[in-house]
Amino acid sequence: MPVDKIADPVAAAKAYGNMTNAAKKPGIGADAPSFGELIRNSAKSAIQSLRGGEKAQAQAVTGKATLTDVVEAVTAAEMTLQSVVAIRDRMIGAYQEIMRMPI
Repeated sequence: MPVDKIADPVAAAKAYGNMTNAAKKPGIGADAPSFGELIRNSAKSAIQSLRGGEKAQAQAVTGKATLTDVVEAVTAAEMTLQSVVAIRDRMIGAYQEIMRMPI
C-alpha cells in the first residue's frame, strides 16, 4: 500500500489523538526541554568547558594552577571539542542525506 494513501481515516485520526494525548503526559513533553533548548544548553555547556580549559592555561602561566589542574581542564575541553565536532559531522551527514531524498 502506498504511503501517501490512508486506508482508514478514522484510524488515522485516532492515532493522531493518541499521540497528542501521550505528549501531554508528565515526563513525555510536559517538562521535557524542546530540541532547541537541548541544543542551546549543550552549546552553553561546551563553551563553559572550553573557557575552563583556557582559564586553567592562563592560571598555569601565572603560576596559580597546578599541572594536574591544567591537564584535567585541557583534557575536558579537548573531549568537549571532539564531541561537538562529531555531532556537527552527524548533523551535516543527516542534512545531506535528507537533501538526496526524492520528493
